[in-house]
Amino acid sequence: MIGEKTDMRFASFEGRVCLVTGAGSDSGIGFNTAVILGQLGARVAIVSTTERIYNRTDELKALGIDARGYIADLMDRSQVRAMVKAVLEDFGTIDVLINNAGMVQVGVEEDFSGFLDMSYESWDDAIDRNLNIPFNVTKEVIPTMVAAGYGRIVNVSSVTGPVVSNPGESSYSAAKAAIVGMSRSLAIEFGNNGITVNCVLPGWIGTASQTEAEAAGGLNTPLRRSATGKEVANAIVFLASEEASYITGESLVVDGGNTIQEYKGPQELYY
Repeated sequence: MIGEKTDMRFASFEGRVCLVTGAGSDSGIGFNTAVILGQLGARVAIVSTTERIYNRTDELKALGIDARGYIADLMDRSQVRAMVKAVLEDFGTIDVLINNAGMVQVGVEEDFSGFLDMSYESWDDAIDRNLNIPFNVTKEVIPTMVAAGYGRIVNVSSVTGPVVSNPGESSYSAAKAAIVGMSRSLAIEFGNNGITVNCVLPGWIGTASQTEAEAAGGLNTPLRRSATGKEVANAIVFLASEEASYITGESLVVDGGNTIQEYKGPQELYY
């Protein structure tokens, strides 16, 4: 009723368990998402491929967040199965899944070879890392959501593939575009189970893994900068919230307006 005291937070995740993959970097999208979810009341499970995930877990706990970290190679389906089983044993359920892992792995260099020079192994690795990871984790988590009659899945794709592309990124583009297609299908298939499935498509992001060329690209967006991990995380958290309950199968572009501008060259020649 009007006049009643209400929680001033726009969204609340009280009583919800959220699983966030790819949360090892302290400046990354995944960890920033976990922080916001936890500050909004969620219990948080975070995953990465290295022991630095325990540092992130300690940082979440220092903020008063109920959090646990897990190490897993999410391209290995047996490890995915074991990780999800451990999360369910520790937390009892999984209400929200943020599929952020992919693109870059610590100790693994990206391959930007042109299509003619690309090896079959490089193609398979890019598809495995960027498409199969969200498939693998969703495949293990979604039965729990179906049983509960509730779920929020947010897949972190990219503008690269679904909207634009770059030389030397045919495999990455293919995988990220496929995530959008998969998400739409899942949104239709599981909507009647109270589950929404959406994508966030980041543009240039100023994380620790950003290259010099990517940073320069950010300077030529309408906002004249790259996004922070937190800015992308805010979009993810919205789509994972109760307030986004009638949004499913959608792709939210977070790129500072980069893909709407026709001219992307040096500012002094046009602007």
